[in-house]
Amino acid sequence: MWGPGGGEDQINAASDFVWPMQEVVTRYCFGETWTRDALPRKARSMITLAILVAQGRPHELKVHVHGALANGCTKEEIGEVLRHAMVYCGIPRGVEAFRCASEVLKEHGLD
Repeated sequence: MWGPGGGEDQINAASDFVWPMQEVVTRYCFGETWTRDALPRKARSMITLAILVAQGRPHELKVHVHGALANGCTKEEIGEVLRHAMVYCGIPRGVEAFRCASEVLKEHGLD
């Protein structure tokens, strides 16, 4: 999702305390879920962004905006996902999501 080495960097950086959590994330999120063929990674990224808006998870949203860009989502597509999610999840969560995404887009020179 984050390109070559992205997952490996997280695995290599995991302390003994964090390793059990990292193992679950690596195995189930990025192993068994993200590698399935039924949906392209771009679609999975857009779905994940909408879910994170619904859950009100700003840190994870930022992480997954980086991932969505790496998976081929455009700035416009990310904006559409956030607008769509805002209608169903509430204006405050949508506003927070746009603020988070805007930070990441600026880092990538897209905003």
